[in-house]
Formats: sequence, C-alpha cells, structure tokens
Amino acid sequence: MLASLARVAALRRTGLFSRPGGGTGLWTGRPQSDTDNVKPLEGVKILDLTRVLAGPFATMNLGDLGAEVIKVERPGYGQTGPLSQRAGYDAVASAVSGLMHITGPEDGDPVRPGVAMTDLATGLYAYGAIMTGLIQRYKTGKGLFIDCNLLSSQVACLTQVAANYLIGQKEAQRWGTAHGSIVPYQAFKTKDGYLVVGAGNNQQFAAVCKILNLPELINDSKYRTNHLRVQNRKELIKILSTRFKEEMTSKWLQLFEGSGVPYGPINNMKNVFAEPQVLHNDLIMEMKHPTVGKISVPGPAVRYSKFKMSEARPPPLLGQHTTHILKEVLRYDDRAIRELLSTGVVTQHEVE
Repeated sequence: MLASLARVAALRRTGLFSRPGGGTGLWTGRPQSDTDNVKPLEGVKILDLTRVLAGPFATMNLGDLGAEVIKVERPGYGQTGPLSQRAGYDAVASAVSGLMHITGPEDGDPVRPGVAMTDLATGLYAYGAIMTGLIQRYKTGKGLFIDCNLLSSQVACLTQVAANYLIGQKEAQRWGTAHGSIVPYQAFKTKDGYLVVGAGNNQQFAAVCKILNLPELINDSKYRTNHLRVQNRKELIKILSTRFKEEMTSKWLQLFEGSGVPYGPINNMKNVFAEPQVLHNDLIMEMKHPTVGKISVPGPAVRYSKFKMSEARPPPLLGQHTTHILKEVLRYDDRAIRELLSTGVVTQHEVE
C-alpha cells in the first residue's frame, strides 16, 4: 500500500478496477454539479491505454475537469518508426532526447532531472491534444487519432537549445544552475543554503550590485553589458559568490525584497509546502484514504473562474471499483458480474 502512494499525484480523483495478469482500469466518477459549476468535460468518457506516469498524469488532469476515464495500460516511442517497438521509460527518453546531455554541473556527468519531466511533459501534451480532439469532434463530428510519445515530447521541449544547434550548429553543454547566455542567472551558496538570482538586464544587474554592496562592478568595463558579463563569467561569478557566502539566506531575502530582481531560495520539501504563496494557491489537497487514513497530495496548477475542480479522491486500491464499472458503465447484469468474479476473470477489492 505504501508503495502505491508514490503514484498519488498521478492518480488523484480516480478509481481502479482490475483483472488477473496486471491489466487495470481507471475510473473518475462524474461529480455532482449545479448550473453554476458545470465542468467542461462532464459527460465525456475516455478510454486510456497508457501506464506508468505520462498517461495517468494526462488523465488525472482530464479527470479534474470532470471526464470519466477507463484505463488499460501499455508503453512507447511512437506508433511508427525504427524505435516504435522499443519499450520506453522517462530516463531513457531523457537520454535519447538530449535532456540529460544538457542537465548537470558544467564539469560533471549528465544528470537525470529530480522528477520525471519527460513523462510529465508528455502527459501535458496528451492533455492538450485530447482537448483538441474533442473540439475537432465538436466541429466536424469526426474523431481523430493522437500519437503522443516520450521522445517527441522531450525533443520539442528542447526549445532554444535545439534551435541553437539546428540554426547555428552550436553544440549544447551543461551549465549546472547557470544560464548559457545570461550572467548572473544561477544559484549562489549562502551561509546556510542557496539563493537563485537572475539579472536579465543591465538595470537588474546594477540592482544586484547595490544590494551586495559592490557598486564598483556596475560601471566596470568588463561587466557593463550582458554580453561582456557572459565573456567574463568566471571572474564575475567568483566575486559575487564570495559576497553571497557572507550572509544567511534569510538576510539576502530581506535585502532583495522589492528590488525588482527575480530571486528565490532553493527550498527543500518542508519549505516548499510552508511557502506562503504555495498555501495561497491551494497547492496542498487533503483527503481520507480507505486504508492509511488522512493523506495530502499536490493540488492542480490551474484554477478556473466558472467552476471548481472535481472532488479530491485518494489513490484507489487495485480492483476497488471493478463491480461499479462493470455495472454502471459497461451495463453488465448481476449474474454476468458474479460469473466474471467467480471465474477469476476480474477481481473486486472490498473496502471496509
């Protein structure tokens, strides 16, 4: 049970039914609503054949908008092409797509991002593509086939890094927390942590220098423009880093407040979910789980003015909603359902 909680974020507001051999079905019940809270996907049924994270993440977002989702699972690189039959996971797609090549310390090894960004990006692409398909059906009366895969999603997300190579044949490199073409724009070590500061223009750079009590840098001929700061990156970052190490993170936060310079601490999870803006944005959702009691999960990133998200539900137990789906969605009668259960074709997990 505890292992299944690792997938909580990708399975909130959902229910599962199961059959022997590992196949699962995923269901988000149609929520109660009134005329002032009509969700855009109420009445829409979605058959989801994905698994692991990308697909469940997409259907989780669709479920937030009121969709009814039934799910059976399978992976991939795309439906056609030389790698279409090869199994795919986030880490592998991150490697093949070049994301790992550009992630990590400047002089160190490639690094996998801390969360499965390729899976998540694919889920978001699929989410948008499904919405597009629904609009297309509304306009033309015909459905369409959508092919979302990990490799395509991550290559598309390379954006300016890919463009720099395709246009100018400039090979990408790793920059750690820094930016390849803006200086300073990175994390700086403080007495007790790290602070990320981004000076995207000369005015912001001047503000940083004043806050750090290094006004002599503002008109220094080596740092007068961003182009010059990029050229003299190592020398400038060494000066700034020395100064940042002299104060606690909390002191720097006070000094940067109201400066117009983008800045923020590198938070651990405890500090993330104590952050006032995170709390204000309702990014913590609480719910009661049938076996472990009260749990909390990250809330949805988007809010809408005309309706509320579907009611938060805990990650379901395997087979928790088998009978419900067979009877209410697929319209099996009681005798047929008893036969499927008794012969082991499907299973039902009973919740106390």
